[in-house]
Amino acid sequence: MKERTIDEEAVSNTEVKRGLKARHISMIALGGCIGTGLFVASGSAISTAGPGGALIAYGLMGIMVYFLMTSLGEMATNMPVSGSFAAYAGKYVDPALGFAMGWNYWFNWAITVAIDVSTVSLVMKFWLPDVPSWIWSTVALILIVLINAMSVSTFGETEFWMSAVKVITVLIFLVVGVLTIFGIMGGHETGLSNFTYKKAPFVGGVPAIISVFVVAGFSFQGTELVGITAGESQDPEHSVPKAIHEVFWRIILFYIFAIFVIAAIIPYTSPDLLGSSASDIAISPFTIVFQRAGLATAASVMNAVILTAVLSSANSGMYASTRMLYSLANTGFAPKSLAKTAKNGIPVRALAITTLVASLTFISSFAGPQIYLWLVAASGLTGFIAWFGIAISHYRFRRAFVKQGHKVSELKYHAKWFPFGPILCLILCILVIVGQDPAAFANFDWKEILVTYIGVPLVVGLYLWYKIKHHTHVVPLDEMDISSTHEETDLTGKNK
Repeated sequence: MKERTIDEEAVSNTEVKRGLKARHISMIALGGCIGTGLFVASGSAISTAGPGGALIAYGLMGIMVYFLMTSLGEMATNMPVSGSFAAYAGKYVDPALGFAMGWNYWFNWAITVAIDVSTVSLVMKFWLPDVPSWIWSTVALILIVLINAMSVSTFGETEFWMSAVKVITVLIFLVVGVLTIFGIMGGHETGLSNFTYKKAPFVGGVPAIISVFVVAGFSFQGTELVGITAGESQDPEHSVPKAIHEVFWRIILFYIFAIFVIAAIIPYTSPDLLGSSASDIAISPFTIVFQRAGLATAASVMNAVILTAVLSSANSGMYASTRMLYSLANTGFAPKSLAKTAKNGIPVRALAITTLVASLTFISSFAGPQIYLWLVAASGLTGFIAWFGIAISHYRFRRAFVKQGHKVSELKYHAKWFPFGPILCLILCILVIVGQDPAAFANFDWKEILVTYIGVPLVVGLYLWYKIKHHTHVVPLDEMDISSTHEETDLTGKNK
């Protein structure tokens, strides 16, 4: 048997394994953004903007996310790598942007893991209120780490079944909801009278719809995980485009139809739609609809489903942050040692560092609540910043591709409606980021502004620090490397 050279051994110790099957990718795409945003927060969206306003906000945000995913799909099938969009930003825009986006995204998901394991304890209080909350959170964190440490196929299989639970729940909800609207279940026909009740279908005008954009945007965050999984997909050329096309139908079926059903059954003036949170499952609009249909165990069942959704979010968050840190190490934006993988292809050091940060953040929720709240606030805008980076990266990639004499037909998968898609994404992302808390600007509440928008100066600071230190520049279109191979870069942004 031929012995491997030192160089071959080094490469094998820094490579992830392509262990995600097409069904894993599809289900991750299908269930990726089904969580508390749909199961709980959708009620507050209807209460704020009315049924019509909520449908418009979620519809527009859904269209934006679809275009965003097609943009990501075009780049991911051309160059499938883990931690994809940070690598794309560095390659197609400016190495400094790749550095800032990557570290910002890693930080966001590491913090999100801590938030999710904290939420697990709140959900468990529904059944076992006397058990100390830290016990459930610790068990959840250990479980998530073990799943991510075993193999990428273990992660994929776990996400497949957890996503399946969420998808089945939504489908059952839609059937029960329609039967309730027509009086077949629940004994009382509701019809569509709620859409003309008082100020419905639109409440609060354009400002209310814009505020719901924010809620809808948070609900859809996580869809970009499809791009991160491309680096470990067995067949990214086929599985990634297939999963992306399913995003559109998922948005229509799961969000638009679900909000329509909720609005038809529960008036927008109902106090049950206000202040919903993962810690109060009893007022989830899904629970209320099931109860009105005569299903007495609805609260307990929905609690189990929401527990699944929270664990799924933590599991995906650990995967996303670990792969992003691994990608940062591979591109020279983080210490090279973090790119080391175990025999099963898991970047173990990146996983360990991410787990440490998540654990410290979780501990801070008890030891220093104010620090914890600041960390949560700092991670709040990260998803929208990542989407902004994806859109601008794709816009420049496609322009460079054509300018260098290539035809779009040469691409393995090409995004639809270019350049409308990425431009729409850029506009809506800016609108959502600015619209986070306009009242704070109107009242000159600088403390509230800082808490809400702290993620923006953090990203700008990372970008400027790297740019000044390494003298990077925006990559000219005619000099851009648009090849399908991903060469490692050093800290100056130059190829090795």
